[in-house]
Amino acid sequence: MSNTGKVYLIPTVLAEDHLETIPAYVTAVVQRLKIFFVENERTARRYMKALDRGIVIDALQLYPMNNNQPPDVALAKKLLLAGHDIGVMSEAGCPAIADPGHLIVGVAHQVHAPVVPMVGPNSILLALMASGMNGQNFAFTGYLPVDKGARVKAIKDLEQRSAKFQQTQGFIETPYRNNALFADLLATLAGNTQLCVAAEITGDHEYILTKTVAEWKKLPAPELHKRPAIFLINVAQ
Repeated sequence: MSNTGKVYLIPTVLAEDHLETIPAYVTAVVQRLKIFFVENERTARRYMKALDRGIVIDALQLYPMNNNQPPDVALAKKLLLAGHDIGVMSEAGCPAIADPGHLIVGVAHQVHAPVVPMVGPNSILLALMASGMNGQNFAFTGYLPVDKGARVKAIKDLEQRSAKFQQTQGFIETPYRNNALFADLLATLAGNTQLCVAAEITGDHEYILTKTVAEWKKLPAPELHKRPAIFLINVAQ
């Protein structure tokens, strides 16, 4: 085994002020690490202070990784080869899932650096668990297209894939466009297709409901504007 550093995949809260969802051993690792790649520096600082007010944030090295600024993988490789441990931290939930953290993990494997995934809340899996849909065969697509025509086509494609493979399909939207996506789902999907909406998971206003599209059309539409949400569809046979 080489003397490289390790990459720790550090979970964060899905809902602010709900530290009870984070296992105690996460704090011990965060207290020890000095180098982090973070999706959002402000969120990371606030989270680490919530874990332990004694952490001296200014003594840490925080490097950005987000959709606008991919992580500096050359720097990560150099740090690992020099024996430095690295923490990877998403804005919410578990890193390297629906964020650029996987690029750091990829570098770790290139140089045979150990990767340590840590237990914590993951909105995709929590939504799937609570949906009542097929948890043995599922796929997560991420964001659907912004263009309405392309989005409608993507919705139809996901529905067809669910029917063909008996596979639950999960996806997300930028929170301020959730209501528009929900309306497109009701207008596009077949009436017997199951649709789960899971918003603000683990938060004070958690909302998780699965109904067929026909049933959803008879209910008041949930207010999803600016609420982090996961959408799941399933075509039951």
